[in-house]
This record gives sequence, structure tokens and C-alpha cells, in this order.
Amino acid sequence: MYHLWYTPPQMKAERPLDVVFFKTEAGDEPVREWLKSLPREECQTVGADILTVQYAWPLGKPLVDNLGDGVWEVRSRLGNRIARTLFAVVDEEIVLLHGFIKKTQKTPDDELKLAKKRKTQYLRTHEK
Repeated sequence: MYHLWYTPPQMKAERPLDVVFFKTEAGDEPVREWLKSLPREECQTVGADILTVQYAWPLGKPLVDNLGDGVWEVRSRLGNRIARTLFAVVDEEIVLLHGFIKKTQKTPDDELKLAKKRKTQYLRTHEK
């Protein structure tokens, strides 16, 4: 009998992407503040999902979905709730743009517009 140990390719990343929080002009970090507002277990679940994306990028459903225009979502299950963390990948960094508890089938347009606006602001302030 043979035993083969298998490490999924997503866990073999030689160098994970860095994760950064989008900062407003006032210096606030909306996603960090949102995460702190969640109960501890839910925050840990979202954090673990972001960590998976950090080490496994690129990946797709069920954990990550493309929302268009360079905005992606981490899809976290929190017991009887669903959280979404919207992000962009810029220069080997995952930029966390927006986080919310999803209450409708489709990602609300205002949540997506906010993430896209923040992505544009981030790119404008981090041009090389």
C-alpha cells in the first residue's frame, strides 16, 4: 500500500502577496475598522479566508469571485451570515477596499461602486 502526501498547489506559494488596507485621506482604514466590529470568531474566519487568498492567488470560486474592473471579492461564510471583503491586486499587493455583511443575493451596486472608487483613489495615490 502506498501513502501519498498531497499539498494543494494553492498552499505552495513561494512568496505570498502582501495585504494592505485602503486608507482614506483622513487616515482611516475602513476594512480594518469593519473587521474590528465583527465578533471575534467571525473576524478570524474572514482573516483566514484573506490569508488563503494571500498564499493561493490567483484562485476562484467558491472563495473568490471577480466583480469586474479589477475588483474581486473574498466570500466568507459566517454561520448564518455571509461576509464579503472587496479587494484589488496592485503590484503584488492585495489592497482591501471594502467589507460588508451581504444581505441580498447580488452584491449591491453601492457596495461595488464604493470599492471601485477606493481602488481609483488608491491607484492615484500610489502611482509610480
